Amino acid sequence: MTLWAIVPVKPLRRGKSRLAGMLTEDERTELNRAMLEHTLETLSELKEVNEALVVSRDPVALNIARNHGARTVQEDGQPHLNTALKRATVVAQLYATRGVLVLPADLPLVTSDDIRTLLDHATKPPVVVIAPDRHKRGTNALVISPAGLIEYDFGENSFQRHCELAKKAGARLEIVELPSLGLDLDLPEDFELVKNLESTITF
Repeated sequence: MTLWAIVPVKPLRRGKSRLAGMLTEDERTELNRAMLEHTLETLSELKEVNEALVVSRDPVALNIARNHGARTVQEDGQPHLNTALKRATVVAQLYATRGVLVLPADLPLVTSDDIRTLLDHATKPPVVVIAPDRHKRGTNALVISPAGLIEYDFGENSFQRHCELAKKAGARLEIVELPSLGLDLDLPEDFELVKNLESTITF
């Protein structure tokens, strides 16, 4: 399977606003930069991932992506994650990509082995592989093969909606629960959890 990884990135200075009570704007910016670089470095270790494609409206994030050998898509118009992902998927499909991995850049514990586990479940398309967050409400990683098989529906309680979309599309649905993929850094309680666990992200 020819597979591209799509990494959506919010503006580095604006992301993780819910950590404002714990971190200054500069500290949050540095945290977002470190997580983006960690995500790109992790993807670069995988021969199974042919290309990484970063979609963002932040020129700094896009420049970091290019410095790590990733392709980029400039997001424009009203900020909307699902629209941005759809646009990035269209770009990937132009290169005859059979599958896409959507991997947000806020999973500080993700490893290359985690992603291999996801991809091991993505054989024999049509298939949708979902890694839920630790609360089993959100979607922390998503593999879709073939690309474009289902619409993106990220947002609150997206895990259940993505499951339903996969079933409606007649795809095999695989759910992969891993602690490292389940922990996205969003709330103060997430930050405390990550600090207490081994991570390659420096706080």
